[in-house]
Amino acid sequence: MAVLLTGRQSRSLRRRKEEEGRGGDIVSEDTHGEDTHGEGTRSEVYAELAGVGPYGVRPGHALITMVEPHPGHEYAYNRWYEDDHYYAGAMAMPWMYAGRRWVATRELQRLRYPEKSAVAQPVTAGCYISTYWITDGRYADHMKWTVGINKRLNRDGRVYQDRTHVLTAFQNHEATVYRDGAAGPRDYHALDHPYAGLVVEVIDADGPEQRAELLEWLRAKHLPKRLAGSPAAMVTVFRPTPLPGDRMTYVKQVEGVDTRLTLLWFLEEDPRERWEPAFAGLDAAVVESGLGRVELVAPFIPTVPGTDRYVDQLR
Repeated sequence: MAVLLTGRQSRSLRRRKEEEGRGGDIVSEDTHGEDTHGEGTRSEVYAELAGVGPYGVRPGHALITMVEPHPGHEYAYNRWYEDDHYYAGAMAMPWMYAGRRWVATRELQRLRYPEKSAVAQPVTAGCYISTYWITDGRYADHMKWTVGINKRLNRDGRVYQDRTHVLTAFQNHEATVYRDGAAGPRDYHALDHPYAGLVVEVIDADGPEQRAELLEWLRAKHLPKRLAGSPAAMVTVFRPTPLPGDRMTYVKQVEGVDTRLTLLWFLEEDPRERWEPAFAGLDAAVVESGLGRVELVAPFIPTVPGTDRYVDQLR
């Protein structure tokens, strides 16, 4: 069977044969055994960059992306995301240091509310969500890389098109509230700790000033009360930031930049086990406060990397 090589592959093969013909090694002496496949990658810059700027462990920023694969493309989308994009389009990037992917089966989708959501239309849209932490103070650096790499992935045909971004936004960390105080995993552990479920809550305030009041109410009153005795070990609170103007065209601009808060509830059990007592009525509590309105409450469970588990339960 004939094998077609790209121009780059052909050049690499010719080079390898030339080296072998000279009785040499494809790793030259001046590389000291380093891989030379990355010629032109300006590797000398990496040592310089590593010596400057913030490098803490706190999740100062997040990427939260909820996506709906088009009907009939569920399996192909899942394999593309897990086999390629999760790594090349996320975890391999500078300053994105933790990630986890979650799924909402039909049964979980039916628990979502409110029915008329400003986030998801219909409210069941978005059966996969991925969450990533970005080092505090490194948002601008990360964004330069992510825009560049996504343009490259798109140019190289490594972007799966049969999907819809329901909610995709980079977000700044505002607060974390813990159920058990100083005990247990911290927010920087949240995407590595084996939490059994995630509940995503999106709240809109009437304006920027109201959002500040809403945040303080959540942090000081509402969340500590709801967390007590609940299956959630912590809640992280984020506010969205606008996407850059040179973003990929298939990702819509972020809504609610000045008014929205996104809450991630990390659960120690499947959200279905205590859904009614723990998570029903979150919207009523916010309305009663007079500080905003809940636009989405959506439960998820973790995917199992490298498998297609739950794909047959999406529709």
